[in-house]
Amino acid sequence: MPAQMNAVLFDRYGPPAVLNLREVERPVCRSGEMLVRIHAAGVNPKDCLVRKGKFRWFTGRRFPLGLGHDFAGTVERVGRGVDGFQAGDAVFGMTNGWKGRTYAAFAAVSPAETALKPAELTFEEAAAVPLAAQTALQALRDLGRLSAGGRVLINGASGGVGTFAVQIARLLGSHVTAVCSGRNADLVRRLGAEQVIDYQREDLRHALPPV
Repeated sequence: MPAQMNAVLFDRYGPPAVLNLREVERPVCRSGEMLVRIHAAGVNPKDCLVRKGKFRWFTGRRFPLGLGHDFAGTVERVGRGVDGFQAGDAVFGMTNGWKGRTYAAFAAVSPAETALKPAELTFEEAAAVPLAAQTALQALRDLGRLSAGGRVLINGASGGVGTFAVQIARLLGSHVTAVCSGRNADLVRRLGAEQVIDYQREDLRHALPPV
């Protein structure tokens, strides 16, 4: 009998109540893949939108479906052709595509979507990084071409993507103006924002520094 594991699945699109914990077959580690024992999985807006059916043209109607893309865990097994990883490695990453599978005890993942977990991060912290941090990095560095001496306004600076964006912009050497609520002003300043605009108290049109 194939090895079993627990996974979160759903049989129809809808609210969180459609999610169920079930026993299913453990994924097979094929050539070019790694089998990872999941210790923590990130929860992102993407997962919620998939569960609601907002992307059903990608995910389809063949149920049950799984959720989860961000993950952190320990390599259980490596398939043929996999270099740079071995059983026992602590790793984190993000699976691409729309059919999630990291809300589970194990996941078969691509080495190209996986990295060794920094020792200073817990599994829970590492699982919260991939999607949000990559979104911020690609927006600022790749699309915005932000560089040393630049200036950037980060709206929603205290959110998941925003907190990474503030730090990445500072590491790129840019001046950061952060927009958030007053209660989160100290947080974004600690992350590196030089100016903070409280959108609940200030008119953004008049609060921006001169260019």
